[in-house]
Amino acid sequence: MQEPARFTGDLSSLWKLQNLPPIQHLTWDWWWWLVMLDDEGGNPAGKQLMVLWSTKDNPLVEVNGYPWKPVGRPGFDEHGGIAMDGMVAAWWYDGTKMIEPLVLEESRIIVISENHPEWPYGKGGIVASKTDKEFSMGLNPKENQFWLRLDTEHGEFDLKMDPWNNAMSSMKVAQSEYGLGMGYGISRLHGALCTGKIKGKNVKGSAYFQKVCVQAPSPPWFWGMLHFDDGSYIDWFLPHISPTISSKDSKQWKRRDFTHYPLSMGGLFHDADRQRTERFSEVRIERTCNENGLPTFHVHMWNGVTEIRIEAKAVIRAHWTFDQPTRGGMKSHLTYNEYPLEVTKLEIDDEQGVRNRKNWGIIRGNAEHSWGLLH
Repeated sequence: MQEPARFTGDLSSLWKLQNLPPIQHLTWDWWWWLVMLDDEGGNPAGKQLMVLWSTKDNPLVEVNGYPWKPVGRPGFDEHGGIAMDGMVAAWWYDGTKMIEPLVLEESRIIVISENHPEWPYGKGGIVASKTDKEFSMGLNPKENQFWLRLDTEHGEFDLKMDPWNNAMSSMKVAQSEYGLGMGYGISRLHGALCTGKIKGKNVKGSAYFQKVCVQAPSPPWFWGMLHFDDGSYIDWFLPHISPTISSKDSKQWKRRDFTHYPLSMGGLFHDADRQRTERFSEVRIERTCNENGLPTFHVHMWNGVTEIRIEAKAVIRAHWTFDQPTRGGMKSHLTYNEYPLEVTKLEIDDEQGVRNRKNWGIIRGNAEHSWGLLH
């Protein structure tokens, strides 16, 4: 797949909010990066960093037990700049241990871009926290490089993301409305090449980005993505109803966690070798558990041309808990798990033959699984 000179697609969507009128207690916006880096120790999952900037239209949300109290809704100036009460959160897996949280800090978040007096360029923009330490992400005016900077107690993270190929590095935007003002919007960059420094040491790998607005109760979901060393990409998404929707804590493998009923399903495959993109409307996900309580995800996707089977083993767990007051002194709960993955088996069967795990060297990815219902 051809390497583009710049990022493409609707990049201006990164600097905008409230495409849907906000709904109190439901609207939730975030900018989210997942970075997967080479590990000198040979860990097949690599090193991984997740960071997000978030705001929520609710007077109180407990995040990992921390009482986050956003004040008001995002404000807009006459030039389109945005200021909001928000939170910056991150975890870091160094190939051996998980540091969570790497960052968990409440702050004002500022978004400025294209032709704002504080960003005097025709393109690009920045999302940053108003804190003593720098927590920022942005896109340069040439739209050919993103940056990500975090100044943490565990060292400085200074990363740059460059275009990978046309399929991966074009911003994809989607929006859906359910009625009664509820719905979601998402802008996604499926992949970029990453270089930079962490604690002064050179690093390289790949990155995934999404900006999301959700304003509806979110049922449990499975989501995952894989980056391949040839520039291919796979993801899957399966929101579902499960007995775990009533969960009130972060404990894994509850007795009620024995089945799920899909609400929808979808998968995507950017195939660098075949030079094509395929979508899947049939997706099945099952899990098994090892002695450490970590899941292995068994993913099966198919369409009329291609069938994909994936076995991906979680090497460690990161998780966030959210507790939000409801009526009568009750609380709603969401546990959101993120798992760096080792892909142990892979089979892709299409009209040109069968490929397996041996057809690629490096495959890195991450899978999500949530339970509870925040409302």
